[in-house]
Amino acid sequence: MSQPDGRELAARLRDRDLAAAPAVLNLVETRTGAARAQAAELLAALSPAALGGEAKAHIVGVTGPPGAGKSMLLSQLLAAWRSRGQSVAVLAIDPSSRRSGGSLLGDRVRIESDPADGSVFVRSMAAGNRLGGLAPATRTAAAALAVAFDVVVIETVGVGQSETEVAEVADTVAVAVQPGAGDVLQFLKAGIMEVPDVLVVTKADLGRIAQRTHADLRAALSALGARETAVVAVSSVPPPVGFDELLAALDEHRRRLDLRARRLGARRAQALSEFATEHGERGLRALGGPRGAQRLLASLDPGLDVPALERALERRANDDRSVPDQPIG
Repeated sequence: MSQPDGRELAARLRDRDLAAAPAVLNLVETRTGAARAQAAELLAALSPAALGGEAKAHIVGVTGPPGAGKSMLLSQLLAAWRSRGQSVAVLAIDPSSRRSGGSLLGDRVRIESDPADGSVFVRSMAAGNRLGGLAPATRTAAAALAVAFDVVVIETVGVGQSETEVAEVADTVAVAVQPGAGDVLQFLKAGIMEVPDVLVVTKADLGRIAQRTHADLRAALSALGARETAVVAVSSVPPPVGFDELLAALDEHRRRLDLRARRLGARRAQALSEFATEHGERGLRALGGPRGAQRLLASLDPGLDVPALERALERRANDDRSVPDQPIG
């Protein structure tokens, strides 16, 4: 079977053909040379330069420790977005099977949605060996689907110091917090202080313990100088409570956001990360280290897609003849 044509898929997404989503995910998750070339064509045709600006979708990251109620939270958010007539794509990042490398949770049955609703797309993606909680193809998939859908959600596994990778992809990050789950101040200091734009206290139906967690979060944020981070309490137990306030908080963050700057930073960070993974420390030295690479990226057209940025880094590294060919210590 021939690989799908990246430019053809891009045209379908630009026409808001939501039915193209499965083929797009299949393409970006295939790691053959032909598929990678077509994925690069897809991104080039959907770059800000090609679109005349950033894709319009709101890219929302949802993260939090296991047991915090992320799946129920997402199910209610899906219903709320759909009640507003918005189309939603969900990329649920699941643990990988050590044997097959695939997603352990399959099609993510824990997230409730109407399978007949063509305006909702839910897909599990295996986390692989990435410590940041994101599958290798997640960034590409989110960037592509953001052209066609109104909302693109990235749900990640767990939370910790390496989880900050989600903040490089999403426009807005919501972190789910379970009431009574431990010292809130330590939670905020545990490497994710810069991750949440919205903190969501789940299981508000627990009453006093949820109220205490809500108050502790507000106090901790104030003490740490993060007063702009919203704190919202929700309950998914029928009838759902707090989701209008949560949607308002997500919308308000998006309204205040310098979207162009945030996504430009995300593309540059991804290009540098993929270059470093491919070429290692010697490749970075050829660019003058991370700072030299960042200076080069800052000099390039801000409308370029990630593969084009990575190719620019590779060209500069190949042109540099000053780095000796020796083992890296």
